[in-house]
Formats: sequence, C-alpha cells, structure tokens
Amino acid sequence: MNFEHELSESGDSAMTEEPRWRVLFLCTGNAARSQMAEALARLDHAEEIESLSAGSRPSGGVHEHAVAAMKELGSDISGASSKSATLFLDQPFDVVVTVCDSAARDCPAWPKAKRLEHWSIEDPSAEPDPTRRLERFRETRDDLRRRIDALAKELRLANPTGGGGQSRR
Repeated sequence: MNFEHELSESGDSAMTEEPRWRVLFLCTGNAARSQMAEALARLDHAEEIESLSAGSRPSGGVHEHAVAAMKELGSDISGASSKSATLFLDQPFDVVVTVCDSAARDCPAWPKAKRLEHWSIEDPSAEPDPTRRLERFRETRDDLRRRIDALAKELRLANPTGGGGQSRR
C-alpha cells in the first residue's frame, strides 16, 4: 500500500492511505475464476487496486486447483471463502468485472459501480480430462493476469494521479 505522511495543523505526522481503485470480481460460484482474479490483483497491483470477489450463487468453497495454481505464484488462497455478491451490493466500486457468462446474466447491472465490465472466461473445472484440469486452471490464471494487468494500465491512463477516488473501507 502507498502511505503518505501529512502534517496536521498541530504539526503531528499522520499516515493516510492513498485511495485505490475498488474492483469486484464476480463469477457464479466464487470458487475459481473470481478468487484467482482477486488474488492476482492483490499480488500484482495491491498499491493501486483494492480487490474483492464474490459469486452470484456461491459454491461454499474454493476449488483445490485454484488454490494450487495461485500457490505456484506464491499466493496462498487456501483460507479464502466463497462469498455472496449480495454482501457487496451497497458498496461503491470503480469497476465490477464479471468473469463468466452466467454471472453476467445474473448481475447485468451493479447499483454503485462506476463501470461494469464482462470477461467471458471458461470454467477451468469443466475440463473433462482430470489429468489436464490443473493445466486449465493455470491457463485461466494466466489469462486473468493479463486482463488484470491491462485493466490496471487502463485505470492508470484514465487517472494518472492514482486511485479511483474510493478510499479503502
């Protein structure tokens, strides 16, 4: 996180957190794609993006291959939980990203989002060949990472001073 020292009127130094863009990643179950997206945004862009994830119909858990794929990058999501999108309905977001077609249908609008974006990403757990399933999760992770990097770059270009004006809550 970026911290900036400010002097109060009394001359005391106070640390304030600079605003970051608030980004919510949504999928249906919040078990794989959105969990990996949240972790990737935190891993690569924590200073500028506050990332969260949820599901339109939460599965109740995080897929073991999502945990394994993220662990390969040094990100431990084993303690993450599948959360309902309804928990975030009243919160403001700079961007809400649906990462699957089902979530885009379930959540065609977001009340307090400045921007809604859809990324049509196949569910890696649907891979029929169990010997290839982990590789599909890796491919999905890498695709998400490229997209998140592009999103962060786009946000920076749109507002070079940083943050989306939403303070971390």
